[in-house]
Amino acid sequence: MNIRLTSILLLLTLPFFGWQCKGGKNIFSNFNLLPVEQDIQLGQEVQKEIASKPGEYPLLPEKGNEQVYQYIRGITNKILNTGKLTYRNEFPWEVKIIHDDKTLNAFCAPGGYIYVYTGLIKFLDSEDQFAGVLGHEIAHADLRHSTRQITKAMGLSIVAEILIGQQPDQLKQLAVGLIGLSFSREHETEADMASVDYLCGTEYNAAGAAGFFRKMEGQPSPPVFLSTHPSPKNRVKKIDEEKIKLTCAGGQTYNAKYVQMKNLLPK
Repeated sequence: MNIRLTSILLLLTLPFFGWQCKGGKNIFSNFNLLPVEQDIQLGQEVQKEIASKPGEYPLLPEKGNEQVYQYIRGITNKILNTGKLTYRNEFPWEVKIIHDDKTLNAFCAPGGYIYVYTGLIKFLDSEDQFAGVLGHEIAHADLRHSTRQITKAMGLSIVAEILIGQQPDQLKQLAVGLIGLSFSREHETEADMASVDYLCGTEYNAAGAAGFFRKMEGQPSPPVFLSTHPSPKNRVKKIDEEKIKLTCAGGQTYNAKYVQMKNLLPK
């Protein structure tokens, strides 16, 4: 066994020998053996997978929809430029729109590859709501939740194989599994709180994400991805409390601008 692999396996065994933080809580959920470059590679694989399945993921072409893309990228840049992201300059932070009006979803693949469904855009009422949801998804990437979950769940040998590059197909297999990934309750809460923190330094109502969850409370059939998450009511409460805790002063919602943008989307 070479020195590199020996070192990797030694690191991998550390959490299983009582690596704990104060209070006895195991910190393996925050442990990430995969390098940052691996997030970008995984995100690129997700991007390839989505591009290869236009029937399942019909991307809205930029040609003819330039104003919509410019609008959404403008909101994205406001969040990215708050100075609160760890990987602002390391990740590409690309934005794509999936033309699917029936799906209320958005996700950010590892490395900052952002996908937003037209169904979600049309469902929301204001720019601050959209910015709140976008901030939540950006947080999943910046906090490296996907590769943290891989480290925790995939097993010692698989993570070691990825690190030493012995399984070239492993990245593609992992990438396929990352599309539509359900995060843990802990990671969802982290992303909610990060969304408030990102928006707190902007002109937006920092609790914008709470608007999405308030709307979801009134839906007869919530999206499947919410079924394993904290209840919308509890998330609204925590988001509102975090805004107060951080003494966020912004209050802009930009309802009219958002409605104008929605009207530009294809029917």
